[in-house]
Amino acid sequence: MVFSSSTFMFMFLPIFFLIYYIVPFKAKNIVLCIFSLVFYAWGEPIYIGLMVFSSIVDYMNGICIEKFPKKKIIFLIISVCVNLSMLGFFKYSTLLVTTFNEITGLSVIVPKLALPIGISFYTFQTMSYSIDVYRGKVKTEHNFLDFMTYVSMFPQLIAGPIVRYSIVGEELHKRNIDLKSFDNGMQRFLRGLFKKVLIANSVGAVFTDIQNSGIAGQSALTLWLGILAFSLQIYFDFSGYSDMAIGIGRMIGFTFPENFNYPYIAKSVSEFWRRWHMSLTTWFKDYVYIPLGGSRCSVPRNIINIFVVWALTGFWHGAQWNFMLWGIYFGIILIIEKFVLKNALEKLPSVVAHIYVCFFAMVGWIIFSFDKLSDIAIYVKGMFNYSNMADSKGVFILTQHVWIYLLAMVLSTPAVSFVTGKLKEKNEKAVGFVGAIVYLLLFVLSVAMIISESYNPFLYFRF
Repeated sequence: MVFSSSTFMFMFLPIFFLIYYIVPFKAKNIVLCIFSLVFYAWGEPIYIGLMVFSSIVDYMNGICIEKFPKKKIIFLIISVCVNLSMLGFFKYSTLLVTTFNEITGLSVIVPKLALPIGISFYTFQTMSYSIDVYRGKVKTEHNFLDFMTYVSMFPQLIAGPIVRYSIVGEELHKRNIDLKSFDNGMQRFLRGLFKKVLIANSVGAVFTDIQNSGIAGQSALTLWLGILAFSLQIYFDFSGYSDMAIGIGRMIGFTFPENFNYPYIAKSVSEFWRRWHMSLTTWFKDYVYIPLGGSRCSVPRNIINIFVVWALTGFWHGAQWNFMLWGIYFGIILIIEKFVLKNALEKLPSVVAHIYVCFFAMVGWIIFSFDKLSDIAIYVKGMFNYSNMADSKGVFILTQHVWIYLLAMVLSTPAVSFVTGKLKEKNEKAVGFVGAIVYLLLFVLSVAMIISESYNPFLYFRF
């Protein structure tokens, strides 16, 4: 995470839990807020003031919306403008100035700004609070410490899920902290850890090796195995972080929203995006798509709404034009599915539908993973180069990593959960005992890999 993984696991979390559980409930938010600020400052000491400023702005806007209802639109506009200005300046100014210079031939000084970690997430959280207060969906938070705790909560601060105030507002003031919740949260945290360390890092190493070797001239087999590796890596990396965040949240009494629901089992790209990064998808739906008119409008307007939302979704992910292209790519597919292919997709056999989804998802991940449009074109072209179908490198990757590929593909489906559930129905105690042993062995293996490997941050830290 912001620390190295070993520092986070072996120092930060034990100290936090020890103090958090000892202090009375009235002091728990204070402890959580302090540790969250320390957690962020450890990795971003320069920009911690930016997060605090964002929190102050939306805290005050919430108060003003409540006290001056006739002028509440003014404070909503202030919230939106301040948050988007912060996000635009720190995340996109370099890209926009560079693009402006390339188009005009001028030499405007390009700002060199480090991206504040988590800014895409916490600005969306604070902005959603002001919008929900304006809409009357949540009550105004009058305690700034509690509001700051909501914004800065370290489990999900860096890479989500995007937690709205409406979800955790009541739990900030009253929440259940018991052994059962701790046990469930610990298991969820460990599953996320296993996903990241044992699966994501393993398949990610394959894709990194292919990238470092140069994609030009690689066989079709190598390139297909490479993008399959990245498709699995980004799923296990990001869903692993979400599991860890949700797990820690449960351990301290909070219920964070689910962020993934086995997206690779989807039968349409539309369904894929209802299962992937669900907190972001619903955020754009509630705060952009529906206010634009949603689907309750003419077909041309609906197409424009979808296109706008997905262009923004792509641009949200990063300050490179490939992300905009990635968003537009999926926007076009979703428009075609909704207005052209809907009935046809419903009639497809499940296997064919899954292949269809995985193919377009993998092409999307190519656009997502390469900054240069030329590299994207080379990669896609190479995947269909029938004159160079396979080579020794591709065969080596396939034979050496076939088991991690198969394991990752199985774990990206609910197959294991289904089998475990059936076994629990027959003998819950035996399954629990075996499960505890498996968790212990996987934890030992994960710790060994963390200690032996160099720092490997989560992919979504850069967004």
